[in-house]
Amino acid sequence: MLKCRSVWRTLAPFAGASATLCRQNVRRTGLNNGRTPAHVPAAHVATGPAGGGGGQNHFYVLLVGGTCLGGAIYAYRTLKGDQRRYQERIAEISSRPHRRAKEATTSIRTEAPATEAVATQAVAEAEAQVKPPSREPSGPAPDAESAAPSETTQPPRAARQDSAQPSLTLPWHAPYLLIGGGTASFAAARSIRARDPGARVLIVTDEPDLPYMRPPLSKELWFSDDPAVTETLRFKQWNGKERSIYFQPPSFYISPEELSDAENGGVAVLTSKKVVHMDVRGNKVKLDDDTEISYDKCLIATGGVPRNLQVLDRAGEEVKNRTTLFRKIEDFRSLDKVSRNMKSITVVGGGFLGSELACALGRRSHDSGLEVIQMFPEKGNMGKVLPEYLSNWTTEKVKTEGVKVLSEALVKSVTCKDDQLEIKLKDGRLVKTDHIVAAVGLEPNVDLAKSAGLEVDSDFGGYRVNAELQARSNIWVAGDAACFYDIRLGRRRAEHHDHAVVSGRLAGENMTGADKPYWHQSMFWSDLGPDVGYEAIGIVDSGLPTVGVFAKATAKDTPKAVTEKSGTGIRSESETEDVASSAAAPSAPAPAVAREDDYGKGVIFYLRDKVVVGIILWNVFNRMPIARKIIKDGEEHADLNEVAKLFNIHED
Repeated sequence: MLKCRSVWRTLAPFAGASATLCRQNVRRTGLNNGRTPAHVPAAHVATGPAGGGGGQNHFYVLLVGGTCLGGAIYAYRTLKGDQRRYQERIAEISSRPHRRAKEATTSIRTEAPATEAVATQAVAEAEAQVKPPSREPSGPAPDAESAAPSETTQPPRAARQDSAQPSLTLPWHAPYLLIGGGTASFAAARSIRARDPGARVLIVTDEPDLPYMRPPLSKELWFSDDPAVTETLRFKQWNGKERSIYFQPPSFYISPEELSDAENGGVAVLTSKKVVHMDVRGNKVKLDDDTEISYDKCLIATGGVPRNLQVLDRAGEEVKNRTTLFRKIEDFRSLDKVSRNMKSITVVGGGFLGSELACALGRRSHDSGLEVIQMFPEKGNMGKVLPEYLSNWTTEKVKTEGVKVLSEALVKSVTCKDDQLEIKLKDGRLVKTDHIVAAVGLEPNVDLAKSAGLEVDSDFGGYRVNAELQARSNIWVAGDAACFYDIRLGRRRAEHHDHAVVSGRLAGENMTGADKPYWHQSMFWSDLGPDVGYEAIGIVDSGLPTVGVFAKATAKDTPKAVTEKSGTGIRSESETEDVASSAAAPSAPAPAVAREDDYGKGVIFYLRDKVVVGIILWNVFNRMPIARKIIKDGEEHADLNEVAKLFNIHED
């Protein structure tokens, strides 16, 4: 280009002189009445001194220079066009293997024209001769875009640095993106597909497993007689029927590679990948390997991470290596191995998880001689939930399972000495053990809040969402990570399996346009072995006033008996949104107050401003729709003994 400019500067004076000469000739022609001279004198062409040959040489230089300039411009444009066409051709060659791989996984194939086959063969030959540098495909083929007009077109992802798993295997766009692979995500995926049968749903989880239920990890799996239960993850329910911990077998899902071209849609799970950044304005997320995936609608169901005591965090690596924070499948496998090789295990925590694990380990100690210790700061097991009298009764029940219970125990320090852990309590007690299980609550996972600009509730934790579980116009939150507005009970957050089912289902419906508010109260349950279990709904806080009505239990009033009758071991799976009838209480003898130490079965009402806001059904099952309606009505009750009649706790 610089050479062309130099030539033009050299020839510019000649071009100016030539133009001047032409204008003079035109004027002369007009004066001579149109006579055209037969010969133009050489002196008229010359720009230098007069002379016969010098003028003609300058004219020829002008012609040659103009020709060279035109040739240079033509060559430059030709080379530029060739370079652009070459790059487009190389990009086409690079993208063809990707398109052929997608076409190979599509169940319905179309026969390509003969010309396309010839072109494909030519491309293959070109690929054999030319090895272009690796690059990302420029996007889906035009026919793929026209087949799914509802999907927005997005630019190609940036080249990934991770060569272990090529980015070509991942979908670059998902109409429905679900972050998290737990119960809430699976419930949402099932709900989305029910309302939109052709929906394409992508679940991204940082766990290596497909979606599974967590309750059996602290319940039924511990009572299995199968020595390979940690691998099979199959367990027998209280009714003797066997099932898997996974919601669906692998055949239920499609691979992520198939998602973009699946004609009938489907659910794909991308395992062992973590979303680390969320661009709300750009409708896309970034994974931990720098892969970007765009979406139309997104659900955040990241759940939570187990809390740990600060004293354990500061205790050093030796203590951390002997501490289990129980949450995932790998935690169950690790603790199972520890319980078979250690002589003593201490469970720190008296809530649902701590009490369940203590009972499960205590039952195993009968055969192995394992010492199981449970300690907590409350006066009794589940002291934050149950009224004091029932908490004390539950503590005695846990002791009968072979557990040594230490109440009102505050951990002061933990050290490793003589190949054992020494736990010093603030009241001076010293406990020696081989391993610690910390079950002291859950911290909602809100890592994406900063990059996404989402609000975190300062009181309850979790992403703050409205009654429709919506955080932004196209972002929903469900499960443990959602701090939602309950139209009956106000703002709250729940950390239970059934809440994950209910909130995930509602979020999935709203992602497809349902716009339903949260009103269907989720329930939660806990089993202390096969003989004692309870179900709860609403706000159950031992700090609230309570009224309990109890009766003598019968052989059918146990978790084992109810599962034998219902055929399911996960009671919330049979939960529906059926509304209990508002019929009057059945005629029955007026319930008498049970003996002080007889809590075989009963109903505990939790009150706020004289209105029932929570209910626990103690060894009373299949009555949850009634409890749900009482809370939904939000009425004051003069005599809760009359309300208790609705649950038929006195029938034989």
